[in-house]
Amino acid sequence: MEKTFVMIKPDGVQRGYVGEIISRFESKGLKLVALKMLWIDEETAREHYAEHKGKDFYRPLINYITSGPVVAMLVEGDSAIKVVRKLVGKTDPKEAKPGTIRGDLGLDVARNVVHAADSEKSAERELNIFFDPEDIKEYELSSEEWLYE
Repeated sequence: MEKTFVMIKPDGVQRGYVGEIISRFESKGLKLVALKMLWIDEETAREHYAEHKGKDFYRPLINYITSGPVVAMLVEGDSAIKVVRKLVGKTDPKEAKPGTIRGDLGLDVARNVVHAADSEKSAERELNIFFDPEDIKEYELSSEEWLYE
């Protein structure tokens, strides 16, 4: 099973979409293995968005992601990265298809409610920023039990 990192951004939390977003992942058969609500500090934000350092939108991005609580998640499933990215939709909600999280709930590029790792390498790096090994709770979904009999 592949693991990936997903974060509900401050606008998603503040607009009350945490349950709906989590439900979309679970309805698709993905499993939540770790979940926490936190308020990201400046240092963690800089580490998370290090790849964007020097770009015009870097400082506004740091200001935004530290402006309110977020929900960080470790999501697991078959081809989880690809499945999550498809559920999330394009970065710009105006370009995201209806039925995707950003297409349905996002307002603009800055307030697109959710972040999702775009590769295995990014997922591993981001998971290590937000989760310690003791945060991860491995378990089987009831729908998986038949696979192991």
